[in-house]
Amino acid sequence: MIWSRTVALGLASLAAGCAGSAALSSRDTALRLITSATVSLRVEREPSARRAASGVAIAADRERGRIWIVTSRHVFDRADPGPVLVTGAGRARPLVARVVALSPDADLALLEVEATDIPIAALKPAAQLGDEVWVVAFPRGRRATLVSGVVSQLAQEGAVEGAAAMVDAPVSYGASGGGVFDPSTGHLVGIVEGYRTARVKVSGSPERTVDIPFPGETTVVSAAAIRRFLSTVNGVERLLP
Repeated sequence: MIWSRTVALGLASLAAGCAGSAALSSRDTALRLITSATVSLRVEREPSARRAASGVAIAADRERGRIWIVTSRHVFDRADPGPVLVTGAGRARPLVARVVALSPDADLALLEVEATDIPIAALKPAAQLGDEVWVVAFPRGRRATLVSGVVSQLAQEGAVEGAAAMVDAPVSYGASGGGVFDPSTGHLVGIVEGYRTARVKVSGSPERTVDIPFPGETTVVSAAAIRRFLSTVNGVERLLP
């Protein structure tokens, strides 16, 4: 039976625990990497209008103090979306990101921030059906959340190994752009593209409905697609780990 679990992560205590740990398993190391490489994005519009999303640090130029973050293109559905604020593990103040590229082919966008201290996730271009994954994101722009699941669909029909297209881990609003990771290595299998919802009537108020995330149908933009996108952005592909 496929199972999933959601864990709210206390990131400050996680970082402190890492410093005092004598020996870490590969999964412990991966957990610390992916929760630090995944960031929360807030797109500011009018004073009362904001959009929440997630992203993953994917490339860095430490000497120049630049880090690039991959996320979902649909977050930026206007030519001038407004400032993009980036927060993450242990960061007291948000960084201001600049949108440097939008993919014409896939639901991908690339942001750039001035920073040196965000870990970078390596890409894992191929996965197998049934591979375990951890999805890390910031639902509604709040606490980082980890959800476990498996790769449930590949991009190529009939294949058992290839680019991931869907995972069975349920997500919600704000998870777009969140990382889908291999828990044994911390490598990035892809990012969350979207999810299916079921419309449910509110008990006692038939005219009101809520959209509930549908388990098992979280779509993914694969690491292979991310690499193809980055190859079109001048100078970024050579900075991948």
